[in-house]
Amino acid sequence: MVQSGSSAAAVLLLLLGFLSVSSVNADTLLSAPLNVTIREIEVNSAVVTWEILEGDPVIGFAITQQKKDVRMLRFIQEVNTTTRSCALWDLDEDTEYIVHVQSISMGGSSPPSEPILFRTPKESEKLASKSPDEVTMQEVGQAAQLRAGELIIIVVVLIMWAGVIALFCRQYDIIKDNEPNNNKDKAKNSSECSTPEHPQGGLLRSNV
Repeated sequence: MVQSGSSAAAVLLLLLGFLSVSSVNADTLLSAPLNVTIREIEVNSAVVTWEILEGDPVIGFAITQQKKDVRMLRFIQEVNTTTRSCALWDLDEDTEYIVHVQSISMGGSSPPSEPILFRTPKESEKLASKSPDEVTMQEVGQAAQLRAGELIIIVVVLIMWAGVIALFCRQYDIIKDNEPNNNKDKAKNSSECSTPEHPQGGLLRSNV
């Protein structure tokens, strides 16, 4: 009887230990991110977005970026759990990339998501894919900048010309005011230098 009671207690302890370990593993086990999508693909950049299951104790995310047929990886760790996106930068044009996303918790990381393959466009393809409205808006913006620059140059030139004209008028007024004084001085000098006339006319003779 004693042996059967002790064996039953041992079995019960083992069962409790197994249940506790199972509950810990269930709490720490994360599911892979869902609906991984690549958006806003540009020549040298892109944005990866994803979703997670509610209730997962996530403290961050890990994004793995790899060129197709190239072993070199780029590992990006995102600690912000409020957003479900990450920017991929410094990409090469006309190149295929593979992206995985993993969730991170205090107990470890989740399995990687399904691989997402995308290709960056060429510069010429990106320009050709722009709509006429986008091109028109860019041209309008450039034309507005050019007009603003031309207006600034015209205003500066007009201000300079106004200053030159004002300076010329001032100098002209000074010269005009000095002309009567110059005429008086010339008349005075000419009168002083002229030969005095004798009332009887002729030259004076000395008595011998």
